[in-house]
Amino acid sequence: MAQIVLIGIAGGAASALLFASIVSGSLLSIPLFNLAPLPILIVAIGWHQLAGLLAVLVASAALAGVFGGLLFLNFIIGIGLPAWWLAYLAMLARPAGNGTAAGLEWYPVGRLVVWAAVLAALVVMLVLFMIATDAETLRAMLKKSLAILVGGMAPSADDRTLDRPARSLLAMLLEHPERVLPPGAAVLTTITQTFTLWLAARVVRISGRLRRPWPQVSAMSFPPAVLPLLAVTLAATFLPDLIGIAASVVAASLLTAYALLGLAVLHALTRQVRGRGFILGGVYGAIAVLGWPLLLMSLLGLADAALDLRGRVAGRGPPSLHG
Repeated sequence: MAQIVLIGIAGGAASALLFASIVSGSLLSIPLFNLAPLPILIVAIGWHQLAGLLAVLVASAALAGVFGGLLFLNFIIGIGLPAWWLAYLAMLARPAGNGTAAGLEWYPVGRLVVWAAVLAALVVMLVLFMIATDAETLRAMLKKSLAILVGGMAPSADDRTLDRPARSLLAMLLEHPERVLPPGAAVLTTITQTFTLWLAARVVRISGRLRRPWPQVSAMSFPPAVLPLLAVTLAATFLPDLIGIAASVVAASLLTAYALLGLAVLHALTRQVRGRGFILGGVYGAIAVLGWPLLLMSLLGLADAALDLRGRVAGRGPPSLHG
C-alpha cells in the first residue's frame, strides 16, 4: 500500500508539472502539456488503479494550490479523470471460456478508442459550455481569442499565396470560428488521448509491469452502434446554435476514431505487401504534414465497418493476415 501511495504522489506531481508548463507560453510547453495524462496512465496501468486515482487528486490539489480553482477544474475534467477512466478500462478483464483466471478476456482495443473519442467530445463540449451558452457569444469569444493568438493581425482570406481550399477554410475560420475550432479541438483531443494511452502501455510493457497481453491492434473493431451514432451526429451538425456545434464536436471525434480504425485496416491489408514500410511511412507522413489524409483513413475505417474489408481479403489471402 505504501508503494501505491508513493507512486501515486510521484505520478500526480509529474502530471501537474507537465500540465502547468503551458503557463510559460513557450513552444516546447505545447507537447509537454499534451503529455500531462501520461504519468497518470502509467501508474494506473503499471501499478494500481488507486495509484492512478491518487495521482489525479495530487495533481489537482497542487494545481489548485498554485494557480487557483480554474486550472484545477480544467485539469480534473480535461486530463485527470478521462486518463484514469481509460487506464481503468484498459486493465479491465473477465474470465473467458472455461471461467478460470488463466484465460482472461481483456477489454477490447476498439472500445478503448471509441471511449477516447467520446471522452474527447465531452471534454470539448464542457469547455464550450463554460465559455458561452449561445452560439453568438461563443463566436465572439473565439474571434477575440484568434485575434489575440495572431497579435491582433488576423491573416486575410484573400491572400493569393494560399490555394483556393486553404483560402476557403481560412475564410470560414475567420467568419465562423465556432464551426471550425471546436471540431478541430475534438480531433486533436481524440488523437492525444489515444496516443498517450498507447504510449503509456508501451512504457509499462517495456518495464515488464504490463499484466495484459499486447493486443493485435490491426484486428480491432468498433461496436455496431457507433456507425449509426456517427450518422445521427453528422445529420445534427446542420442544426442551429449550440446543438449543431455540439453535434459537430461529437462527429469530429467519431470520425477521428474511424480514422484510427482505418489505419488499423491499412496495417492489416498491407501485411503481405512488398514495400509495406514505405506505404505506411508515406501515409503517416502525409497525415502529419497535410492533415487532410486523415479523412481518407476515416473513409477506409467506415468502409471496413460497413463491408468488412479485412474479412473479405483474409478470405482470399493467406490465413496470417490477422495473425
